[in-house]
Amino acid sequence: MAATPSLDDLLHAAVTSVGGAERPGQVDMARAVARAVDTGEHLLVQAGTGTGKSLAYLVPAVAHAVEVGKPAVVATATLALQAQIVDRDMPRVADALTPLLGRRPTYALVKGRRNYVCLNKLEGGFPDDEEGLFGVGQVDASAGRLGQEVVRLREWADQTDSGDRDELVPGVSERAWRQVSVSAHECLGSKCPLVTECFVERAREAAKDVDVIVTNHSFMAIDAFEGRQMLPEHDVLVVDEAHELVDRVTATVTDELSGGMVAAAAKRAGRLSESTAQLDEAGELLAESLENVEEGRLLGVPDAMGLALARVRDTARAVQSDLKPPPGQDVDGARQVARAAVDEVHENAERILEERELDVVWCSRDPRRGPVLRVAPMSVAMLVRDKVFDDRTVVLTSATLELGGTFDAVAGTIGLRGQGAPAWQGLDVGSPFDYPRQAIAYVATHLPPPGRDGTSEAVLDEIEQLVRAAGGRTLGLFSSTRAAQNAAEVMRARLGDDFPVLCQGEDQISTLVRQFAREPRTCLFGTLTLWQGVDVPGSSCQLVIIDRIPFPRPDDPLASARSQAIGRMGGNGFMAVSATHAALRLAQGAGRLVRRGDDRGVVAFLDSRMMTARYAEFLQRSLPPFWPTTDRDRVLSALRRLDETAPPPLPVAEPALRSLTGATAAPAAGGDGAEHPRPVAPPPPVAESSRTGVTAGHAWTDEQDDELRDAAEAGMQLDELVEHFELPEQTIAARLEQLGLTLASGALFE
Repeated sequence: MAATPSLDDLLHAAVTSVGGAERPGQVDMARAVARAVDTGEHLLVQAGTGTGKSLAYLVPAVAHAVEVGKPAVVATATLALQAQIVDRDMPRVADALTPLLGRRPTYALVKGRRNYVCLNKLEGGFPDDEEGLFGVGQVDASAGRLGQEVVRLREWADQTDSGDRDELVPGVSERAWRQVSVSAHECLGSKCPLVTECFVERAREAAKDVDVIVTNHSFMAIDAFEGRQMLPEHDVLVVDEAHELVDRVTATVTDELSGGMVAAAAKRAGRLSESTAQLDEAGELLAESLENVEEGRLLGVPDAMGLALARVRDTARAVQSDLKPPPGQDVDGARQVARAAVDEVHENAERILEERELDVVWCSRDPRRGPVLRVAPMSVAMLVRDKVFDDRTVVLTSATLELGGTFDAVAGTIGLRGQGAPAWQGLDVGSPFDYPRQAIAYVATHLPPPGRDGTSEAVLDEIEQLVRAAGGRTLGLFSSTRAAQNAAEVMRARLGDDFPVLCQGEDQISTLVRQFAREPRTCLFGTLTLWQGVDVPGSSCQLVIIDRIPFPRPDDPLASARSQAIGRMGGNGFMAVSATHAALRLAQGAGRLVRRGDDRGVVAFLDSRMMTARYAEFLQRSLPPFWPTTDRDRVLSALRRLDETAPPPLPVAEPALRSLTGATAAPAAGGDGAEHPRPVAPPPPVAESSRTGVTAGHAWTDEQDDELRDAAEAGMQLDELVEHFELPEQTIAARLEQLGLTLASGALFE
């Protein structure tokens, strides 16, 4: 009998298969993951850029799955990483490990029900939506693009083996897709007449027999919290991009209610209930009561609002009774859709009225929907502890988990601190990069602290000097869209054609990044998307400017509630919430500079509080260990030398088209087993459609469109999207309209 291969042998085979060489951090991480799996002790791993962390957790996860016969689950925050694992990493790992394990490891991507065609809906088992797209498609396919899309979807549904939306290339609008899909609450489940043919059920049944299941944070959370058993039994969970876990979980358990949402539920119920009119009236009463409620957190439920909420709750309960199918009959599609909408209204009204001790309730105003009530838990720490860390080993990894030099801040937010916390270990495997030799961290202490009046003239002067010294090559990360646009406008006037300045919002992000990467004298200014997602290795990016410390908004209801609660318990709410948030964003922003072993440059912080504030040391310890200085002349000289000796920019590879099976062309070889995405990864070209339209001067990328779809699915609101994308409300609303996306109120933008 052949000897069981060692972890080191398996890792060596996997790294060799991608043309790379093992790195100490990667080996340390792989061994730590294997040890955690063996002992059952949870693990937090900080793995810097270039470590090759995907292979470091996939190899031991595969080895364990093959040994025990249970799958390992990998949950990511972004679609991009899911695609990387399924399309690139796992195929290579499977090929490399097959000779050693005696069989080929298997894997699958598991997604929410909305991502698949519903055969029962195609056969008329659900009522047509109010837009009547089925009628348009059936009667006259030439009546418009939406009608043509529905006809195309019907034809595709007869041909596809998986029913997976990602295999439909090019894609269709969200509005059209809604005609052939259902949510989990709308699904008939085992009572569906086509359950044996259901794409979702077949996909999940197949996933029970694979070694690695790839999913997202939200799907994993719903599976854990609601006990729907959408994922098969497993004893190993890897959470990649773990710094996003709390926000994703919070979004999953956040509820909302508005007058429009109640009206939409009443419309769904229609003639199926004798109480529909009363529910509609209750929605009007709620909308009227909310008109007098100020935006922000509610420390109690006002009397008028409480009466309206009670009316909504009680009338929704009456409608629920009417929607039960007659004795001896199964629920049909129309009743199921109505029940899902009415159940949500009833549950959310009841939750707000309960005024649970740890819930935070706030009111916000949407330009289209009017006032909206939202409710979320102040903390998800205990929920994550009880539901995610129970009965399985969890490995959490990210390039930014250790904030202020410790894992305590992150561990506290996910329930790994305090009495009764499960055992865990923290490990920082570092980065293969020599940060002190490759990069300088410069704090402009001579500048005044940032104020509320926008970017000061002194800061603009500083930006100009830095850009000129760097010869362009500058990525500017700003705290707001207004600040980025103002800086771009001023720099264009001052720098002229010598150093072109691109600004987020003027074209698709992928187009801007590609131009920035190709033209070394060019600068790129922007906000949130650039802070987290830009990967431009080489000489095109040798200066990263950060205009100010990115604290959360002071009027954020959850952040302020968490801060106050920590303060009441004797803790430091500012450090636990605001400073931790800022440290995470700073670490991500500073991480844009060094992407390869031969990158060189400067990260310039134009906020003197990075040196002078009482929390400065905490923020500094959260950054990569760059060589620190406050000497502007030395920094300007260093930038000039880098500009004079800079090699040509790296080639900017065009994206590969994804095939109908989901596979992609192999990416550029990294040569070291580490993760080296292409310098730019814009979306593949598609036919002219709403996906490539320009909205209010902002051209949306496919990645941003996917984020909008995820946000709509998660129940996010327009004001939350404004904060996330840092774009005007009308820009986001127009894009939602183009995509036909429905926000939680049920109102369709069109």
